[in-house]
Amino acid sequence: MTIRSVLVANRGEIAVRIIKAAKALGIRTVQVHSAADADMLAVKLADEAIDIGSPAPKKSYLNIEAIVSAARTAGVDAVHPGYGFLSENGDFADAVEAAGMIFIGPSGEAIRLLGDKVAARAIAARAGVPTVPGSDGRVADIGAAEAIAERTGFPVMIKAAAGGGGRGIRIVQSLTELREQFPLASAEAAAAFGDGGLYMEKVVTRARHVEVQIFGDGRNFVHCFERECSLQRRRQKVWEEAQAFLLPEDVRQRLCASAVALAAEVGYRGAGTVEYLYDEDSRQFYFIEVNTRIQVEHPVTEMITGIDLVQEMFKVAGGAPLSLSQSDIRVRGHAIECRINAEDPAKGFLPAPGTVTRLSVPEGEGIRFDTMLYAGYTVPPFYDSLLGKLIVWAEDRNACLERLAGALSNLMIEGLPTTIPLHLALARDPSVRKGTFHTRFLESWLETDFTAVNGISAEVA
Repeated sequence: MTIRSVLVANRGEIAVRIIKAAKALGIRTVQVHSAADADMLAVKLADEAIDIGSPAPKKSYLNIEAIVSAARTAGVDAVHPGYGFLSENGDFADAVEAAGMIFIGPSGEAIRLLGDKVAARAIAARAGVPTVPGSDGRVADIGAAEAIAERTGFPVMIKAAAGGGGRGIRIVQSLTELREQFPLASAEAAAAFGDGGLYMEKVVTRARHVEVQIFGDGRNFVHCFERECSLQRRRQKVWEEAQAFLLPEDVRQRLCASAVALAAEVGYRGAGTVEYLYDEDSRQFYFIEVNTRIQVEHPVTEMITGIDLVQEMFKVAGGAPLSLSQSDIRVRGHAIECRINAEDPAKGFLPAPGTVTRLSVPEGEGIRFDTMLYAGYTVPPFYDSLLGKLIVWAEDRNACLERLAGALSNLMIEGLPTTIPLHLALARDPSVRKGTFHTRFLESWLETDFTAVNGISAEVA
């Protein structure tokens, strides 16, 4: 069926992005919101808004019953989950479908299967995708964990079997640390995802984080090439690029083909991302996980391919076949995304909610700012600190970095601290310009180069 109306089950900049994509397709939009978000931009842009509860996420954006009830009341055809919150919750997808509406994403079964990292590793293996040496499944107890560590060698990474976003993860260097951190990781995973199950992987040192954008309609599957996502703080991405500019072409082809094979293995529907670690020394890549939703960094892929991924999600969810074949998807130029957060780099990146007193957004060719902000908006303290994403495109990476530095210099968000200074320093940094960074680069750089450049003594641990 053609989707004529949609409920947006999210907030912030992704809610704005979904509403704009829906309106471009002539789709009526209904925005749910917590009591704290009554004046957010997505509410102002939507055709209708519904209050679903108090600020606490468990009582609003994580409340399946409240969201499905709102969707019924609004009489919508579909629900778009965005990213975060319930976007990778198979039970939510099932509840939407059971209520007679379309869930814009994979099936609940696929979400559960790929969201369990242990099961996902098994699927990857069946699809011929290499995985990092580690546990074959969930680790039963600390004794089993010790045996795995003895086999793989240290350092090892303890990871939550469910969920993502860097939570429930510990890197340990010895048996003593393993014994200390194993129960803590389990407790964190249980608190974050309702599942304390863990698995283990060997740590690939000086690895790059590369991911592939996939898309499917359940029968046909394509990739939209890859992204470089190695600049991370506490395993949270802060800067993303498309394409992965130092990836050898033969590796790129194998990497992207493996992601499509994995999508085909589960009959994937909608947008998704397959994440990998890439070892530059051995030119080997290893499967990490699948994100069964639109990714925060999807705009860089849109900028180099010209594909509106969110609009495509609407079309496929409505029953249309995939409109693109692999040969139709071409790459032009280079794009970089900076995540702009309400955090104070001078104070250990402490979240800094407050009121935006002035907003000035750079304009011009190849510049895009996806945001939830407007002058006078008060950023609430209850949610993720992401304010928006500055995305810049140019014909090549060097030109892109120059355009990015100019755009960052002209992006003014006054009234609260932001991470704009961090990104401006990164855009000018010689190592970043040369691409000589990896997944563990940023945290040491913050303690040395960034603090020296900005004349601050920042706690970054």
